[in-house]
Amino acid sequence: MINITKLWTGAAQPADHIRYGQGDGSAAHHASTAACMPASARTRKPIVVWNITRTCNLRCVHCYADSHAERYPGELTWEQCCQVIDDLAAYEVNALLLSGGEPLLHPHLPQLLRRATEKGLKVTLSTNGTRITPELARLFKDLGVAYVGISLDGIGEVHDHFRGVKGAFEGAIRGFRLCEEVGQKTGLRLTLTRNNVQSMPQILDFIEEQGIRRVCFYHLVPTGRGVDVAALRPEEARAALDMLIARAEAWHATGQTRELLTVTQPADGVYIALRQLREGHPLAAQTLNLLGWNGGGANSSGRGIANIDTQGNIHPDQFWQGITLGNVKQQRFSDVWEAAQEPSAAILRELRGSDIPAERQQKLQGRCATCRHFHLCGGGFRTRAAFANGHWYGSDPGCYLTDEETQIDLSSLLK
Repeated sequence: MINITKLWTGAAQPADHIRYGQGDGSAAHHASTAACMPASARTRKPIVVWNITRTCNLRCVHCYADSHAERYPGELTWEQCCQVIDDLAAYEVNALLLSGGEPLLHPHLPQLLRRATEKGLKVTLSTNGTRITPELARLFKDLGVAYVGISLDGIGEVHDHFRGVKGAFEGAIRGFRLCEEVGQKTGLRLTLTRNNVQSMPQILDFIEEQGIRRVCFYHLVPTGRGVDVAALRPEEARAALDMLIARAEAWHATGQTRELLTVTQPADGVYIALRQLREGHPLAAQTLNLLGWNGGGANSSGRGIANIDTQGNIHPDQFWQGITLGNVKQQRFSDVWEAAQEPSAAILRELRGSDIPAERQQKLQGRCATCRHFHLCGGGFRTRAAFANGHWYGSDPGCYLTDEETQIDLSSLLK
């Protein structure tokens, strides 16, 4: 996750302590100070994305879970859910993100939230927003849910087309406003594709007009129904980042406090650094230091991110469900995540690799193998690389840096 607001403007952000190893972490709801301020990005406990149900009331064209409005067998029982929550709390994961399907359709959602928050977990929700009621919004606030992320992929009919149901846009905005009315921290989540990138100016205007305080732009990961959705061309990705940078700068200049982030593309950070260096930006050196601490994709899937799917299977992240590391119906998540010496954990050992970036990079192929910015980017998003190449050590096809840019000596530009 790249925080454009932080890197471009220097403004302090709520998760600086987790993302960049700085800040006091006072706003985090963790069971211990140690979990709140990791010694390094490689020692961070993971953020666990838990798909608590596959059932969904919408039919999103880019859904990685291929969800429908039906019940699916094999989902965890209430007792199994309790065991998972208790284990994650004892293991002191950085955050628990409840997703789906549509998590608000889970029959025990209020009880899950209560148990998780009472155990000290930092709980966030990823929802389409259409099922939020005044009562649920108040419950989120009363229980101390840290954040509710509502999906938006365009304005009006554009969003409805992406979500497969007419009225989805109005439902999402209604859910957002209900959360805002009770003071629940809420924001928007958007997936950038060639079908909606042209709507970005309108989306950003809408964010500003509505006073939305946090927005995450995801780069498409082609899995599930998302394999049929067109990813951005390199020139489109660059133009999108330039537009986000311009808005972050404008919002900061006018005193608007807003988190603007991109997800599933660590190359965004390198692109920001390159622009800063070319333009003589005063925060260029700081950006390089922050990106170097974070490590990008090298400390993401299988280390900083984990997934538990609706059947209890454990994966390196929520998109990479073709690799199963264990199952919480038979094993504790913490045991699986720590059992790096077990034969079943071979992929975790490979993904985590050496503490030395150059040694990790030697495992890669293609452009990522020779890129001079590996220590900042970590080879992009390994899951997308695996889908494109048939193995995790190929290059990330979502990287939009030119061949020339991958070979620039950034340190020489600091002089």
